Amino acid sequence: MSDHPAFSSTELTTPSSTKAPMTDSFLFNSANLTHYRSSVLQGLELIETRMKSVKRPYSGVLPGELAQQFQHLDLDRPCNGMNEALAELDRLYLEDAVYFHHPHYIAHLNCPVTIPSITAELIQASFNTSVDTWDQSGGATFIEQRLIDWTANRIGFDSDADGVFTSGGTQSNLMAMLLARDNLSQRMWQHSTREQGLHPDAHRFRIYCSEVSHFSIQKAAALLGLGYDAVVPVPCDHYYRMDLSALTQAIEDTRSQGLIPMAVVATAGTTDFGSIDPITPIAELGRREGLWLHVDAAYGCGLLTSARHRHLLKGIEQADSVTVDYHKSFLQPVSCSALLVRHKHTLGCVTWHADYLNPLCQRQEGTPNLVDKSLQTTRRFDALKLWLTLRALGPEAIGSAFDKVMHLARQGYLLLLSDNDIEILHQPQLSTLVFRYRPDMAMSEAALDQLNQSIRKALMRSGEAMVAATRVHGRQYLKFTLLNPDTRIRDVQAVLRLIKRHGADALSAHTPTHTQPPMEVAHAG
Repeated sequence: MSDHPAFSSTELTTPSSTKAPMTDSFLFNSANLTHYRSSVLQGLELIETRMKSVKRPYSGVLPGELAQQFQHLDLDRPCNGMNEALAELDRLYLEDAVYFHHPHYIAHLNCPVTIPSITAELIQASFNTSVDTWDQSGGATFIEQRLIDWTANRIGFDSDADGVFTSGGTQSNLMAMLLARDNLSQRMWQHSTREQGLHPDAHRFRIYCSEVSHFSIQKAAALLGLGYDAVVPVPCDHYYRMDLSALTQAIEDTRSQGLIPMAVVATAGTTDFGSIDPITPIAELGRREGLWLHVDAAYGCGLLTSARHRHLLKGIEQADSVTVDYHKSFLQPVSCSALLVRHKHTLGCVTWHADYLNPLCQRQEGTPNLVDKSLQTTRRFDALKLWLTLRALGPEAIGSAFDKVMHLARQGYLLLLSDNDIEILHQPQLSTLVFRYRPDMAMSEAALDQLNQSIRKALMRSGEAMVAATRVHGRQYLKFTLLNPDTRIRDVQAVLRLIKRHGADALSAHTPTHTQPPMEVAHAG
């Protein structure tokens, strides 16, 4: 007699009194291509209408104002068809979206995207390919692998290299630090972290990165059980690049404290300054000290396609691992990123064979399952958008676009340098400019901080331009991040005029009267 529960006859048939929701016609399949085409065209019409109406990068709406539109939205009561749903979407999202394609959007590391990549997104979403295993992806597996091999070749790795697409630079950096941790544990103690957990002395591991490197290294250290204290920030030179002598001293200091150097992270394009650490001497030092070298080229990876500036990445081929974010300087939609490694066997520490998905026998038979080298299981076919971009446009188009924004940054630097009301901190290596509005009048540092904060808020509220903000040595600065090859110097000039206008308005609104002014503008030296 079976131990399985029996089903009643009523459970095996659909009751005639029950009307199932009419969702079949909305599924993507060969029977519904007419509906599919109609819906896609409706979406395209909405995009076209909205794009034609965009006059500024942002509407200026505040979070609290927009949140009110969502408070009484009932997701259990659907709209009356696609037209109404799209109209609602336009009101809730597109009216107040941030438009990265606008030439006055120069805030963060967001880029306009190529048309082939958008086409690829539609194709990918339609077929919903998951690239974790061969039996779910077919040719998609080989498309991703060819792009990994192509990128590795551009880096300068040999045929032993490998890699995998990731959700972004944060995941790539996490995975790189995981590989570094497990590699060192195995090398020092023949200890397998994935099988035995953290070694008792792993808390002594230390990671070195510049003081202006990406915060994802600290997050990775925490997630890997090493803690924030495992990350040793290394001072920079006046170009905001890791100082080699300071790195040497930091390694000596940690060793003298009984700590264990694990990895050094060289950044090829810091988020704020676009600075590139001296990779070659760092690699040489790391090799002598037995350190894993990771190069975070999430931003600077665009140099891989630049004929004019590829030399700025000299030494990257000596890395053990490299992060690349195609969704930054390759003009790709989010997400499109990868981690590359010099030796493919190092990816083995993330491998797990599940009988239902990627059994060991498939690997032995030569079946390519990308899940074998990924932190993720189900995974979007993000490689397709880069593939279609390269096949339709070629890598030279990407390199040329990156060259343009680097040239624009140099023009912008000269513009800011020549303005007596602007204090700029650095010459650009890539395409960012960090500066602050500093009018020719006596002001305290606190007042300058407040002034520059108010300028950015006023810009965002007006929607006329979007710039970023950051803090350097505890002080408030503004930042231009130039990733749009369609942005021209006249656009940068226009944004600068807006900054100065809002700055002047803020000062006039707080002109000293009989009482102490809120912005302390009267503090003479």
